[in-house]
Amino acid sequence: MAKDNFPTLNALGSATDGYTVTPDDEADLDPVPRALWVGGGGDVAVTLPSGDVTLKNVPDGTLLPVRALRVLEASTATEIVALV
Repeated sequence: MAKDNFPTLNALGSATDGYTVTPDDEADLDPVPRALWVGGGGDVAVTLPSGDVTLKNVPDGTLLPVRALRVLEASTATEIVALV
């Protein structure tokens, strides 16, 4: 299980760190991010606490305020950064 530094996170507060994401169907994001930055647009398939969802046609340079547990290999977006 991935470390979650912000288990009761609300919408307030800025990220203080980040790491590059390689989509992987088996590996959890660790630590769980506050949000995802999408540098190169496309679809972003993620596992959220409630299940899998695909965010379609995400434009270049988008900040996604999602607490994703995984970024899945079905993603076509590139240059994804997890912000923690």
